[in-house]
Amino acid sequence: MTSRFIIILLRLFACMTLPQAHRLGSLIGHALYLLPNTLRRTTAINLALCFPELTPQQRRDLLRRNLIEMGKSAAEAGPLWLWPGHKVIDAVVLGTGMAEFMRHLAEKRGAIIAAPHLGSWEVVGLYLSALHPMTSLYRPPHQRALEPTIRHGRERLGARLVPTTTQGVRALSRALHHQELVGILPDQDPGKDNGLFAPFFGQAANTITLLSKLAIKTGTPVFFVYAERLAHGRGYRLHCLKGDQRLQHAPLAQSVTLLNEQVEHCVRALPEQYQWGYKRFKTRPEGGARLYP
Repeated sequence: MTSRFIIILLRLFACMTLPQAHRLGSLIGHALYLLPNTLRRTTAINLALCFPELTPQQRRDLLRRNLIEMGKSAAEAGPLWLWPGHKVIDAVVLGTGMAEFMRHLAEKRGAIIAAPHLGSWEVVGLYLSALHPMTSLYRPPHQRALEPTIRHGRERLGARLVPTTTQGVRALSRALHHQELVGILPDQDPGKDNGLFAPFFGQAANTITLLSKLAIKTGTPVFFVYAERLAHGRGYRLHCLKGDQRLQHAPLAQSVTLLNEQVEHCVRALPEQYQWGYKRFKTRPEGGARLYP
């Protein structure tokens, strides 16, 4: 799919109301469930690995619901990146744990925001950056022609995006020093020879160490924040889990293990909206069997 065509689609979706975009996204998700495709296959593998306690029928039902949510995720990108900022903010209500987080912000204190690929992670960055100065790691898309659209969409409410380089990491440290928010996606595979293996849903998952290193180095508290996608396009509900204090004080390996435990806790609250189509276990421990075709 060419960059020009993707931009046209984003603009078309941005002309819709959120209920309309999510209805169309649901149709896309149904098609993904019914037709053979890589996303469906990867999602099914991950659900079998992570939910062995479910019956085959229960996993098929979760697979169907998850692919529908992924269709909605694709359809809402246009509105979230291209709508006026106030329309996005107006679509958000506060849910569990957010009152404590708001009190933390009211004290003008910084925080590390761990935003898993759960619900609408785009909403998390947009909403929080409108409340408080925020710096987040950013990896440019493979199709570079999309970068101006994506970057503007994510930065327009106040966020600052920095690259996943040494320079970018220094920018995160400076932001924490100035009591800003720092946003990191905690559940991406950092690749071979990077990260540490820690359990995630009972599987060995290659896990980033940057978040734990920043928390340990600076003593900054960690908050896990995700935006639940509400039914029928009614908007989003932000939820927050305050991170275990041991994330900031434990040895690195233990902190990374705690990180995965807390991401898993969030995902179990809303499993149908997690990005199970991502090859989370692609990097294997020494001697580990390949899990994806």
